[in-house]
Amino acid sequence: MKMLALKTLVVILFLHAMLATMLTEAASGNKVKRVKPPKPVKPVQELLTCKSRKSKCFMKRIKCPVECPKVKPKNPKDKACFLDCYSPKCEAVCKSRKPNCNGPGAACYDPRFIGGDGIVFYFHGRSNEHFTLISDSDLQINARFIGLRPQGRTRDYTWIQALGLKFGNHNFTLEATRTEKWDDNVDHLKLSHDRMELVIPEGHSSEWNSIEGDIQVERTSTTNSITVIVPDVVEISVNVIPVSEEDSRIHNYQIPANDSFAHLEVQFRFFGLSSNVEGILGRTYRPDFENPAKPGVAMPVVGGDDKYKTSSLLSTDCARCVFSPGNVKDERESLLMEFGMLDCKGGGNGITCKK
Repeated sequence: MKMLALKTLVVILFLHAMLATMLTEAASGNKVKRVKPPKPVKPVQELLTCKSRKSKCFMKRIKCPVECPKVKPKNPKDKACFLDCYSPKCEAVCKSRKPNCNGPGAACYDPRFIGGDGIVFYFHGRSNEHFTLISDSDLQINARFIGLRPQGRTRDYTWIQALGLKFGNHNFTLEATRTEKWDDNVDHLKLSHDRMELVIPEGHSSEWNSIEGDIQVERTSTTNSITVIVPDVVEISVNVIPVSEEDSRIHNYQIPANDSFAHLEVQFRFFGLSSNVEGILGRTYRPDFENPAKPGVAMPVVGGDDKYKTSSLLSTDCARCVFSPGNVKDERESLLMEFGMLDCKGGGNGITCKK
């Protein structure tokens, strides 16, 4: 009997030990293993080289900032890396690839310009006519205005609908196509190079380069936004937008139901304009120009219709036009700097700019 009791006790102790072991293993299996989070991957910062012989930074290799490591970011809303070859620091900076309507060289809205001197002014022109924005020995940029004049108005409401460029022996045009109802997903840009229609596939970063390499066009969003670059001459950021119902209501434009008045928002950046540059916008880059726009006025309007009117989008026949591609620009007359990188703050007529 005692032997049976002893065996029973041994069995109980053995089972108790096994149960304790099982419970211990189960408990250890339920423990949360601490996994160290992966280290953040540092973006690869692209290296850029200044290739402009006019720049003091010529052939210097410069790294993009970590905040904008790519020249062509995959997300069109991200800021891109831009090499400012004309900065005294020879540095790469972050900037939007879309027009900044509050920056120098801007031409937006019912055309509101910001000159190279940082002063805001309006130039209304006339609907369905052409005016010279820039005229220099090696560059001509004209604009076609569209608009309407509601009953009782003494002038047209106008917007820039198209641009025509002449550089060297070549020309380039871009225009916003007319559309009754606006759709962001439909492309409203029409392009031509040397009078031949140019089709660039839709899609962010889709691009085209001329055979001679003297002009490059790149989409900065899937539709309706592009950048046009004539190396060492000009860079143009362009958006196509409609006149919104809200803007029409606020300004009493009285936009008809069958036309969205698609037009351009534009910002120019110039490289080495001459001191003799002309044009509605061009003259504001002259070192001796005194802007007639009255400071403190809500809508400072300047004239010049008679001086800068041209017969067509690619004509150079305005009274003050100086385009002469056969003449070599005198480097002493070139301003030898990049325009469009001023620091501008504020809005409306309160915008102030400084270098």
